[in-house]
Amino acid sequence: MFKPLADLKRARILVSNDDGIDAPGLKVLERVARSLSDDVWVVAPSSEQSAVAHSLTVRRPLRIRHHSEARFSVDGTPTDSVLLAVRQILAGKAPDLVLSGINRGGNLGEDVTYSGTVAAAMEGTLLGIPAIALSQCLEGDQPVKWATAEQWAGPVITRLCAAGWPRQVLMNVNFPNIPHGQVAGIRAARQGKRAQSDPVSERVDPRGEPYYWVGGQRAEDRGQPGSDLAAVAEGCVAVTPLAVDFTHGATLARLESALA
Repeated sequence: MFKPLADLKRARILVSNDDGIDAPGLKVLERVARSLSDDVWVVAPSSEQSAVAHSLTVRRPLRIRHHSEARFSVDGTPTDSVLLAVRQILAGKAPDLVLSGINRGGNLGEDVTYSGTVAAAMEGTLLGIPAIALSQCLEGDQPVKWATAEQWAGPVITRLCAAGWPRQVLMNVNFPNIPHGQVAGIRAARQGKRAQSDPVSERVDPRGEPYYWVGGQRAEDRGQPGSDLAAVAEGCVAVTPLAVDFTHGATLARLESALA
């Protein structure tokens, strides 16, 4: 188990994301972190890195830019940013907590396999540091309800850190797309599953050649009791523990017998 962090005022907090160093959600999370601790460091990608998952840059050198006191950017992925923060920028004293986000858009269901926000938290976990990914859900072209994330992030982080969790687990938090005063509470939820849909759009360029856009929000199956999708649909902050170990225990046991 990670040691519970009951007194965050004494904790060193690393803040990162996948939307980039200038993202509004990063500024929100930085304010939240500074309300919890006096020792906050920001190390984020220099540009947007959404949906890059847990990718690591190995084919070119990486550069760190120092923006201001305790604020840096890395010209790489969210994983690169956390790795360089822990191994280089904060090499003398590692962070006690990694916070990733606040992402512009939810990371629910299968989103976690693509998410750079979740990947930054996963890298912190692999480095032996408790980590939390945070995302603000949105719909269409509606304004992002950053105030909801800002009001609820502090209490969620504080309660999770006081409770503690296993070393091979990271926390994935999603704030619902409603005003902060209407949030129904905080709910522990399992990872849900989105409805099947085709995220690939085919179009034709001016020369008549086809091209493709991959992306767009897949349909949500909100009728899954106990899931993260259901929790945010019902106005709750969803907290989902995600395991770094992908091994499926039941299948492993069956294979051990079948392959003996």
